[in-house]
Amino acid sequence: MLTFAPIRALVVMGVVIATFVGLLGRVAYLQTYGAQQLVRRADRQQHMIERLPARRGTVFDSVGNLLAGTIQSKTVYADPKFMFQSYQEEGRSLVQMDDDVAKLARILDKDAFEISQLLSDRQDARFVKISEHLDDNACKAIEALDIPGIGLMPASERYYPMGSIAAHILGTMGGDGTGLEGLELKFEKVLAGKDGSKRTLKDARRRGIFVAAEDYIPPDHGKHLILTIDANIQMIAEQELAASCEQYNAKRGEVVVMNPQTGEVLALANWPTFNPQNPEDSTMENRRDRAITDPYEPGSTFKPFMVGPALQWGITRVNEVWPIKAISYYAPSHRTVTDVHFYGPLSTWDVLVKSSNIGMSMLAERMENPRIYKAITTFRFGSKTGIELPGEDPGLVYPLSRWGRKSTESVAQGYEVMVTPLQLARAMCAYANGGRIVQPHIIKGVLDANGSVVTRSSTTDLKLLPEAVDPVTAAEVRRVLCDVPIRGTARGARSNIWNVFGKTGTAHISEGKKGYSPTRFNSSFIGGAPAEDPRLVIAMVVHDPERKLGHYGGTVTAPYAVRTLERALAYMQVSASPDLPMPPPQIAGVLVNYDPKVYRRPPIKPPQATASVQE
Repeated sequence: MLTFAPIRALVVMGVVIATFVGLLGRVAYLQTYGAQQLVRRADRQQHMIERLPARRGTVFDSVGNLLAGTIQSKTVYADPKFMFQSYQEEGRSLVQMDDDVAKLARILDKDAFEISQLLSDRQDARFVKISEHLDDNACKAIEALDIPGIGLMPASERYYPMGSIAAHILGTMGGDGTGLEGLELKFEKVLAGKDGSKRTLKDARRRGIFVAAEDYIPPDHGKHLILTIDANIQMIAEQELAASCEQYNAKRGEVVVMNPQTGEVLALANWPTFNPQNPEDSTMENRRDRAITDPYEPGSTFKPFMVGPALQWGITRVNEVWPIKAISYYAPSHRTVTDVHFYGPLSTWDVLVKSSNIGMSMLAERMENPRIYKAITTFRFGSKTGIELPGEDPGLVYPLSRWGRKSTESVAQGYEVMVTPLQLARAMCAYANGGRIVQPHIIKGVLDANGSVVTRSSTTDLKLLPEAVDPVTAAEVRRVLCDVPIRGTARGARSNIWNVFGKTGTAHISEGKKGYSPTRFNSSFIGGAPAEDPRLVIAMVVHDPERKLGHYGGTVTAPYAVRTLERALAYMQVSASPDLPMPPPQIAGVLVNYDPKVYRRPPIKPPQATASVQE
């Protein structure tokens, strides 16, 4: 006889209720979240989403030469999981799969065993890159094999057709296709564009069947940059800088060439250089754009930027004679200032031409520190130029509160201040264009992917730019500096075609707490041409040349800087200069060893042949 057991009944009832609740939960899951999951899984199985990479913008020089472009290539990849499943479902053996892989390896010129091993090690992976940068013939051969799980996808490769020319301006690219240095970094968003996408219905072998209109988003290709750089002038500047650095076994060097009327940078180079196509073959130090990132103490190339304001403010005159009595001078600051050569009393004109430290110290003492500070900051030393390149350093001009007892003479000789070659070139532009501070720029314009102008660099009227000195003073200083290659510190660099104005510099290198090295120097030259109508300004700096080979700016840099100007002016088809006017009698009478004959121009020789980057 069966008896009713309440406990057993409750257990059975509990099991029934739990089962019912579980079934309800499962139904609810399948009707809501589970359904969404299943739909997404089915969608992934039936569709594939492809990224449509945007083509990176191109970089051109000012006359249309290609500096950086993008080559479209393809990458072959494998879906190992799908590949193994396909061969199993089709009843094909792994031996057949290995045979197909061997055919693929022959096309790619790779080891078949290595590819097979790679696929075996990653059987559950959905994407394995096999080879990059394939040409059209290889792609067609791979498609003809029709191997399940093997596909091709578009890829872009950055291409620098001119090799190392303008390398520090252009910069480099990372392995992920983004800019790391130079313009590639600064204009990453402009050049890169925005990727698109395509959602394709596929068959069982993952081959595309159909793309709905709403599933296609085209890529927004990158914009193109037009630079102010002229590749021919850039090549000339790089060649002459390298020649100087190699001739004198220097550690490094920089050169900047500018249009003084517009502020356009026509060339900017560093030595040693590198090939942006293969950045891994260079060091980070060699890739630094030191023309804008590494300030240094300029030495005597700094002197014109104190003399000009002093002339304008009436502190001195070009024919004032300074009582220089010996090769050394004991200054009021209780320091001894020494000249390289002793000429006796010197006029302000010859203080610049002969680069007298004593004469500059005497002038600086009369100016006093506040006016010295005003003079050099008027030329924008101590502030960035604003050029469109990353990493620019503002240089260093201490506030007056930090000037010491000996700062007057130090600054007068180009010490206790730090400048970049670009800042020196910008300042010299003021003497070339009538006294105005131009804005250095390297971008001429931006084009969209179709070649239409998006932005264009505006040219500001010189009269609206800040004034460093008045036009009369600018012309006066420029004429004084014309004597530097004729009867001054750069006599070996005189041009026989154009009137060149400039200033040399030879500065001891600071070694920190050890003081200034007696055997290591920075050799430099800043200048421009033609003096009567300046078209170009140049600043060339060579660091730490081997002293036994030569270390003076007039020897190490001036000849190469002037040759850069000559070759560039010849390329630009600028007419030869007329005879340089001789100093007027009231000035000629106070010049050291004045001889009118030295102003006679040597017989004109044809300028050095200038090869074109297009040859």
